[in-house]
Amino acid sequence: MVKLLLSPIQRFVRIESLSGMLLFSATLLALILANTPLADRFQSLWQFKLGITSSGFELIKPLILWINDGLMTIFFFLIGLEIKRELMIGELNSVKKASFPLFAAIGGMLVPVIVFFLLNRNPDNSHAWGIPMATDIAFSLAILTLLGKRVPIGLKVFLIAFAIVDDLGAVMVIALFYSGSIKWSLIGISMLLLGVLFYLSYRKYFSHGVFLTIGIIIWYLFLKAGIHPTIAGVLMALTIPIRREIGEETYVKNLCDIVDDIKTSADPSSPLLTDKQIEGIDELEEWTEKVQSPLQHLEHKLHDWVAYLIMPLFALSNAGVTFQGGGSLDSSLGGIIAICLIFGKLIGVTFFAWLAVKLGFAQLPEEVNFKQVIGVSLLAGVGFTMSIFVANLAFFGNEYLLDSAKAGILLGSSIAGISGYLVLRFSGKKPG
Repeated sequence: MVKLLLSPIQRFVRIESLSGMLLFSATLLALILANTPLADRFQSLWQFKLGITSSGFELIKPLILWINDGLMTIFFFLIGLEIKRELMIGELNSVKKASFPLFAAIGGMLVPVIVFFLLNRNPDNSHAWGIPMATDIAFSLAILTLLGKRVPIGLKVFLIAFAIVDDLGAVMVIALFYSGSIKWSLIGISMLLLGVLFYLSYRKYFSHGVFLTIGIIIWYLFLKAGIHPTIAGVLMALTIPIRREIGEETYVKNLCDIVDDIKTSADPSSPLLTDKQIEGIDELEEWTEKVQSPLQHLEHKLHDWVAYLIMPLFALSNAGVTFQGGGSLDSSLGGIIAICLIFGKLIGVTFFAWLAVKLGFAQLPEEVNFKQVIGVSLLAGVGFTMSIFVANLAFFGNEYLLDSAKAGILLGSSIAGISGYLVLRFSGKKPG
């Protein structure tokens, strides 16, 4: 039973850990290319325009916006699926389970923002307050995995639950504070379409074609309405049914009957399947689809694509900061962001987690001590993917401030990651 419960978590950790390594490689490659004679060609690649044009309709964007507004919608869709799963059946589905990561995440979001406003004196940089709020789960889990058996599984579960709450907060901040002037008529149409999907989900109806078609329409409406289209991905995820049409017992019974039919209807003299066997295989596919939760099935299918392609591609296209002497970047902005990621997360996560336990609202996960919580709070300062995403929204069109913010994110994330690793390395149990 324990193995059954832990194997999905272990697979999640394994995928995210490898994704973190790919993210690091993509980031390093982007930094190298952005500071070589190939820099102009590298940057111009992401400005290459692609799109669809027809009579009365035009949708043309630079490649980097197709990545940030398009592919990242799939990333946010996956986040939405994870949020819904955790809220309904996972580590956030009860007050007792959710309290510890919830308090930690609230502290990890609030304190970096407070630190930013205390340190920032330049009104031109004020939009950057949301940058140090989020945690990059792929990078942080990759670092945690390097420690092997020195860290208990409870600490990994805590980091995953904490990061998911953190992502939910970041999504709300993007929707409320980093969207343009809103066209409410288009949002109204989007809400009606979402209502249709929620109704279909309630009626236990799910069709990939129907949901995908309506999802693309909602994405386009959000794009034109002034709300960042990635939010559509999160909302779409919430409409995906989590319940299965049939249970395991019904599935296994039908599976056995189909297997028996396939065996008895075989024609040993023919290299081809009989019509009866083909019908049985088709029926097997139908039953297999019914026994799977649409949410779990989509999460399983998309996780590899997001982890191994979309996130590294986002890093490659967005992490290329050009360093051309000390005057090319706003060191004040970069330094403040780095401080917020390191000390804001450290103080916020640790203090709020300690306060929750002290007041009796939560309890430490099994085999986890507060030294390890401090280590995880430092890892929470690895804000890479979501932080860069928010930076793109905060300083869209201002390359000087955007590169300065990215430099601060890279610096703060690196120091936080190394510090977190060292704290956990020397506070965890020695492997037997």
